[in-house]
Amino acid sequence: MSRAHCISGVVFLFCAFVLLFLVSISLPYFQAMDITRVHATGQFSSGSQAITEFRLGIWGYCIDENSGRTCYNTGHGYSLTLQNSQGGQVTIGSSWTRGLAVHPVATALAFIALVMSFSQHITITLVSSLVSFLAALLTVIAFAIDIALYAYVKNEMGNLTSNESTITGPGFWLTFVSLILLLLAGCTVCFGRRRDRMAGATNSYQLSSPKTGFFSRFRRN
Repeated sequence: MSRAHCISGVVFLFCAFVLLFLVSISLPYFQAMDITRVHATGQFSSGSQAITEFRLGIWGYCIDENSGRTCYNTGHGYSLTLQNSQGGQVTIGSSWTRGLAVHPVATALAFIALVMSFSQHITITLVSSLVSFLAALLTVIAFAIDIALYAYVKNEMGNLTSNESTITGPGFWLTFVSLILLLLAGCTVCFGRRRDRMAGATNSYQLSSPKTGFFSRFRRN
């Protein structure tokens, strides 16, 4: 593969892997890398204290109360129940958070594609391209799950109170950027391999073509 395509493909894969890795760490280990975030302004409670904000991640969630922030390492597929001062209640079930575990699976595939992209063998680089597209497919699924979780939480919070702010977290957008990078990486490797194949065919034709001059046409056998 040409050097320009090789370097750009490796860079795209490396950036996608790093971003997906950061997203996969998520809450409660990386508190800034949440998928969905709700600013509650003290209108909700999950126990005895009022909640000012809560964040939903892959492996758990964090709740900001008047006494400070508390993060819970529940593992994937957790559930969270909130209630307002009027007695209204909403539950974010495990069916909405269980699918978030697709993120680390996509991260693993991106890492495999990255390692294979360093090879100079055409077959291995082709497999690297296919793995990149497979990682992109899983990232699409992960991003769709992120969108579904955000839409569900926003709808439920809107039913509970009109004065709430549900936004997408950094992990949401980094997943989207990783998807774009994986698609670029896969296309770069494919186009690079096709270009090398065409260049090889052209060189073979030039080597096999006899070099004849103009006057050689009139030579008698």
